[in-house]
Amino acid sequence: MYLGIDLGTSSIKVVIMSSEGEILDSASSSFEVLRPQPLWSEQNPADWYSGLVTCIEALKIRNQLSDIACIGFSGQMHGATLLDKNNEVIRPAVLWNDGRCAQECTEIEQQVPNAREITGNIIMPGFTAPKLLWLKKHEPDAFANVAKVLLPKDYLRFKLTGDFASDMSDSAGTCWLDVKARKWNDAMLGVCGLNQSHMPKLYEGNEITGYLSAQLAEQWGMKQVTVVAGAGDNAAGAIGLGIVKAGQAMISLGTSGVYFAAGDGFHANPESAVHSFCHALPNSWHLMSVLLSAASCLQWYADKIAKRPVTELLADLDNAEIDLANNCYFLPYLAGERTPHNNPHAQGMFFGLTGETDQAQMTHAVLEGGR
Repeated sequence: MYLGIDLGTSSIKVVIMSSEGEILDSASSSFEVLRPQPLWSEQNPADWYSGLVTCIEALKIRNQLSDIACIGFSGQMHGATLLDKNNEVIRPAVLWNDGRCAQECTEIEQQVPNAREITGNIIMPGFTAPKLLWLKKHEPDAFANVAKVLLPKDYLRFKLTGDFASDMSDSAGTCWLDVKARKWNDAMLGVCGLNQSHMPKLYEGNEITGYLSAQLAEQWGMKQVTVVAGAGDNAAGAIGLGIVKAGQAMISLGTSGVYFAAGDGFHANPESAVHSFCHALPNSWHLMSVLLSAASCLQWYADKIAKRPVTELLADLDNAEIDLANNCYFLPYLAGERTPHNNPHAQGMFFGLTGETDQAQMTHAVLEGGR
């Protein structure tokens, strides 16, 4: 059996899978996104780990975890998880949908004129590099204590193994990686006041990065099994669906909306705000475009506007007759936007409202806008 750990934006999910690919059991635990200021989006890494422990303990009750042979990771990309020299978290992690660092993106591209050539991407507020430059400028005391910068799932890897490691697909979303060469780039690190000592060791997604610690193995009734590098969330999903060859593509609707296309090599089109990242398999790459608020729009609408459960809204919609030619529209820019509009200040809106517009029509508009 295998243990899969997926760290999402709203929850963590842990699954047990058979060697034939059948999901045998799963557990999940949710946590909050913190928005202390406009455009900010943060989480406490301690919540990720406590959620993981909760899931493992639940699975332990129902399963013989000593049969687990390997652990793998997938997770939300781009988040900046900062550790000091004692491996303690310095501040809340800055997430992928945080939009505070637009100015720093411009500064990075000015100081490294070939940044897009190196990274295959426009430097955008969602990526990790400008978050660190923002921290250097606005929280210098915190920045001075940074010893390691980890992506969210790789913080959990560290907690399980004690190793600082990451995979190519997730690391490609930092804007510190030379995406074609698949290695950290000194110029991109240097412009943020960092160097390679701050970075985890890089692995391909299918490589072993370490082993479960003896303490946790005993606590969870497991062996000191291997831990593999894994992948960023979208690359992991693509592998699961078999999207590994040129011409294959998928659409994924979660908190964000993603169009993902496997490539036949390294290709870049940053001027169209398309991302070029390493895939989770060796010597492979993919292209991706992202809508920052997708399926999450419906939960926002249910909680903040309709103040009714999503299930009730969908049931009402099933019984409604929607005039598509005259319905209202919803723009889903609740957290800024990335593709094709690289604009962290983009805002959502309803338009086309009339005195005849009802809740079912607005629910329909949110569903259409978020996909």
